[in-house]
Amino acid sequence: MDFEIRKDRKPGGGKLTRERAAYFQLMEQGYSTREAARIVGINLRTGKRWRNGRRASGDSKAVSPIYQGTGQMSVYPESEGPPRPSHYLQEHDRIHIADRLREKASVRQIAGELGRSPSTISREIRRNRRAMPKGGWSYQPFHAHRRAERRRPRPKAGKIGQNAELRDFIQNHLAMRWSPEQICQALRTRFPDRPEMHVVHETIYQALYVQGRGELRRELTRALRTGRAMRRPNRHADRRINRPVKNMIMISERPAEVADRAVPGHWEGDLIIGKNGQSAIGTLVERSTRYLMLVHLPDGHSGLATRNALAATVQTLPRHLWRSLTWDQGSEMSAHRAFTVATDVPVYFCDPASPWQRGSNENTNGLLRQYFPKGTDLAAHTPQDLAAVAAELNSRPRKTLGWETPAERLAKLLATAS
Repeated sequence: MDFEIRKDRKPGGGKLTRERAAYFQLMEQGYSTREAARIVGINLRTGKRWRNGRRASGDSKAVSPIYQGTGQMSVYPESEGPPRPSHYLQEHDRIHIADRLREKASVRQIAGELGRSPSTISREIRRNRRAMPKGGWSYQPFHAHRRAERRRPRPKAGKIGQNAELRDFIQNHLAMRWSPEQICQALRTRFPDRPEMHVVHETIYQALYVQGRGELRRELTRALRTGRAMRRPNRHADRRINRPVKNMIMISERPAEVADRAVPGHWEGDLIIGKNGQSAIGTLVERSTRYLMLVHLPDGHSGLATRNALAATVQTLPRHLWRSLTWDQGSEMSAHRAFTVATDVPVYFCDPASPWQRGSNENTNGLLRQYFPKGTDLAAHTPQDLAAVAAELNSRPRKTLGWETPAERLAKLLATAS
């Protein structure tokens, strides 16, 4: 086909009626989308939009697909035009899918002809096809339409609401302060051959938060990490007060073996602060096992008090499990050199405003706020209280450990050493 591109066309202006007719004529003659667009002199995306339409996005309104000509490019009779768009596939859509499948058309071709996403067509075929007695499958449009209509009524009871055993398991573990992701993995481990007992963690959040479902007790939201009834973005760092510590050894000088977590004995530390900054608890997390130790600070969190409490904590584990300690630039570590002299454990300091350099410790501090809420007096907690909390966290399975617990990992290290 010979087509002369107009010379008087202005970018972004004027209707391309003649170009559009020529484009569809080329498509019916077997030209590819790219080649037809080149001959007519339009952008490839314009041609695709003519064929497939466009969904609403931002300030752009949805555009219905344009159906021209005859043959495979024409889905509906020209006299009738396309039926009114629907969010759901209609019976005539399913008839078209069945016809085109018999003609060996691809999913993407069918999607383009119907103005749908390829994933919509693929999902429709997968969900509503029928298994054949001698193997294989067949897509029967009227049967598919009946199945879809039966599934459509809302509201639907969720998977958790339909299974009392599953609901009780989830509620019991939420009460133990397990995270939804930990619960989902435990379900797969406990019931490997029972898919009705498997859910993803988003299903648990939906059961807790979405109004009208009520599949899990609302008060269990307080057992989640944040205790909030809805999610919100992480806070950004505001203005920070720098409290430089003298004679710091920066994290850039830390041995390379620390980074890959292959060698045990490298720890990350920090404080969680109580009401009005008057009380604190020290937190120590071993990088390879994620094992947690909590440091009691009855005498405050000055440099001297922190040094003495940390030095006493170091004595509770074998020497080979204390190779280094990484801390932020808080003033509580002003006596870090004295700590190193007393314990032979070097202290490395993170860069300012870089909490990700102590990621394991930051994550654990978030978990600890379930037990030690912000704005409370942390001095009220005894060493026995801290030991109980640490034991509970160390007995939780961790995804990053292949769903082993920190306590199990530490026990393996101690057994190997002995």
